[in-house]
Amino acid sequence: MERSSDDPTLFWWSPVERCVIPLDGLRITRSMARSARRYHVRINTNFERVMLGCASRGTDDKAWITARFIDQYCELHDRGWAHSVETYNEDGVLVGGLYGVRIKRFFAGESMFHLSRDASKVALMALVAIMRSARMTLLDAQWHTPHLSSLGGVVIPRTEYLERLRSATTP
Repeated sequence: MERSSDDPTLFWWSPVERCVIPLDGLRITRSMARSARRYHVRINTNFERVMLGCASRGTDDKAWITARFIDQYCELHDRGWAHSVETYNEDGVLVGGLYGVRIKRFFAGESMFHLSRDASKVALMALVAIMRSARMTLLDAQWHTPHLSSLGGVVIPRTEYLERLRSATTP
């Protein structure tokens, strides 16, 4: 289906297979661990700029992050549902991050970006640490890619995903 940026429809995808990152399975390389010492991580201090960073990558797979989409996610952020993890360099410049939606013990990662090496990976490391500390159980990475696989992402069938989602979002 072809879409234009003027299309008011927002889509929710439920693929046959889903990529998740097990909270005990994030692969942290020595390079990532070293990078983590070079960056400062903040939470929810620059939500819209993180979304803009994700949208500005200029690749076709990011074309879904439209101005309307950003406005709606900023509203979700203002209501406490959407969150960002931001990575800053030593000069205080935003150089990477990720954003997504949290519901109880579930976080749906939407997108991530980096302007400096490992900056988005450091944001992911921080997110996983936060989730583990909060006893969350499901980190949805949506689509399986070689990049996410290298970080520990695994593919699960839709039926298993929906069961995990139900478990993570109910009391």
